[in-house]
Amino acid sequence: MPGLRIVADQNIPSAVELFSVWGTVHTAVGRALRPADVADADVLLVRSVTAVNEELLAGSSVRFVGSATAGLDHVDTQYLEAAGISFAAAPGANANAVVEYVLAAIAAVGDSLERLLAGGRAGVVGYGHVGRLLVQRLQALGIASLQYDPWLDAGELPRPAELEAVLDCDVVTLHTSLTYREPWPSHHLLGAAQLSRLTPASLLINAGRGAVIDNHALLACLAGQRAPQCVLDVWETEPWVPPQLLAQVSYGTPHIAGYSHDAKLAATHSLARALAGAFDLALPETATGESGPPLVIPAALEGVDLLRHLLQLRYDLVADDRRLRDTLRGLATAEAGYSFDRLRRDYPVRRELAGSTVVLANSNQAPLARALGCQVELSAPSELPS
Repeated sequence: MPGLRIVADQNIPSAVELFSVWGTVHTAVGRALRPADVADADVLLVRSVTAVNEELLAGSSVRFVGSATAGLDHVDTQYLEAAGISFAAAPGANANAVVEYVLAAIAAVGDSLERLLAGGRAGVVGYGHVGRLLVQRLQALGIASLQYDPWLDAGELPRPAELEAVLDCDVVTLHTSLTYREPWPSHHLLGAAQLSRLTPASLLINAGRGAVIDNHALLACLAGQRAPQCVLDVWETEPWVPPQLLAQVSYGTPHIAGYSHDAKLAATHSLARALAGAFDLALPETATGESGPPLVIPAALEGVDLLRHLLQLRYDLVADDRRLRDTLRGLATAEAGYSFDRLRRDYPVRRELAGSTVVLANSNQAPLARALGCQVELSAPSELPS
């Protein structure tokens, strides 16, 4: 079906190149999309910053909506179904990127990594694509975890636990979608009572949805005598980040945990396949991205030092934190919100560690590298342990 009119968020990578074979692609600022921008469109491609609902689409010619994200809280799927508009998302496309962000955060904050490797436990809230992969990666590293996801049967979780038990773990990491649906809404899942279970030895990570934590309660918690360590990638008031909260967290980033180059391309290709299926279009051949040159690992590294080095090879949490703080310092609310979105729009290319080739001089380093999804090569012929 030639001649489709496609409106795409400007931050969806390769959208113009990939979708222009089927028509004309117009890019737009996702957070600023208005009904007039999509009135004549056949296809709308968005990210999580665009609210897709009747207000945006009523009276338009849109027949297909694609979201290059896993979460659905920005899309009124009931309206789309009632209006006969096809919909597709990209669940799982950024799961590995988020997992690598979480592991890098654990490696960056104090002795969190050492404590987990010495028998500590990670508490995982939400057992969807990200939570499931994170638990698998932790298990491969020999790290125990508990999982909380009341929407799943207990048999679907490796080690199901109540929320209170999960919050008592050394590291608590949040990956639930945002829902207001009873009987287990995730909005403000962590309020003052839940946060009070955390201790100065705890590490809390939120790389899911900002409003899963009551940010007012979190600020009070972090300003208290028993404040935990905290890493936030998502904020309840996005795109505005409260300066007082940013000042209290160990590390803060602008909702980029899943923003690897690999994840973005995977999401775009997922939407292309869905659109081709919806309109019975021929899917063009596209080149797959290379993982880049091999990463050479120093022979002397072993144990936790090797693991920390590997986790920080592809992702620099400290640099992202510094960039956010430097950018937002002293800005008024409106300007800070714009700058937050600009950081996301202009985010530097970040490749994933999983799938990367690492060159090892010491074959004893291979198990840890493989546990993180790396392809292993030796710099000199030797037997590799399985």
